[in-house]
This record gives sequence, C-alpha cells and structure tokens, in this order.
Amino acid sequence: MIRRGGPPQRTKADNIKNKQMKWISLFGLLFFTINTNAQVMQGKAQWGTIKVPQLKCWECQQRLDHYLTLEKGPNTDAGILQWKTDLRNGILKIQYIPDRIALGYIRTAIANAGFDADSVTAEQEAYKKLPPPCKKASDGSGFGPFKYCNMEPEYRPKD
Repeated sequence: MIRRGGPPQRTKADNIKNKQMKWISLFGLLFFTINTNAQVMQGKAQWGTIKVPQLKCWECQQRLDHYLTLEKGPNTDAGILQWKTDLRNGILKIQYIPDRIALGYIRTAIANAGFDADSVTAEQEAYKKLPPPCKKASDGSGFGPFKYCNMEPEYRPKD
C-alpha cells in the first residue's frame, strides 16, 4: 500500500537528529550572544589622582596636556578619557578605563614626558628637554611656587 499526501513519516532516528540540531543551534546562538556582549561591555571609568610636583605653571600644563593627548589616542582608544590639572597643588586628576589602561602605566607615561609622577621619577632625557619653569627647584631651575608662573614668558621679568 502506497501512502499519498500528508507529511512523510519520521523515524525515531530522524527525531533524535532533529533534537540534536536544535540543541547545537541553541548553544551556538547562546555562545555568540555571550561573546558579543562581552566584547561590547567595558569597565566603568574611574578617576585617579597623580601628584606631579613640577606641574605648577601653564607651560608645564601645556606640555603635559600635549603628551597626554598623544597617549590618549584617537577616540580614547588607549583608555584615557579626560584629565584636570590643579596647578596650585601640582595634582593631575585623570579619568581612565581600567580595562584598557592601568594607572601605573599612566604614571610611567607622565615620567616619559619628563615629569615626576607620584613615586615614578622622570625619564632623564625628557627631563633635560623641559623648559626651566618646568624643572625642579632642587636642580637650580624653576620659579618656585607661583613666582611668575601665571605670566607668559615674554612678560616675565628677566632677572
């Protein structure tokens, strides 16, 4: 007897294969979703405070801003989002993403620009290239705390 019309008869083996394919598809979709979600999620931005003793005038701030802009990279790829400087106290407050960059690396980057950063000392070759106001008073340079630092170089007394 030939059966015509209607759905084809499924065997027990066909049902098992069908269930296996459903489970494999479900696990594949679940894995893809979790993996994609993990790539999109990033750590929450944090603020860190770094003591930069030489950061006391606009020249020092400009140099450090320029260097941090280079370190930041386009579209904050490196993990540095923004920073604020406190010239009176020589403090740099920096907002960064800890998953992308560590605060210790930022300290090292500041030291590579020629500035001391907390306990990390400045790299000597970069330090030598700093203008006199940005150098340490112990080296016979610098203006001391706020002596002419608020004036541009061409308006400072020449004594």
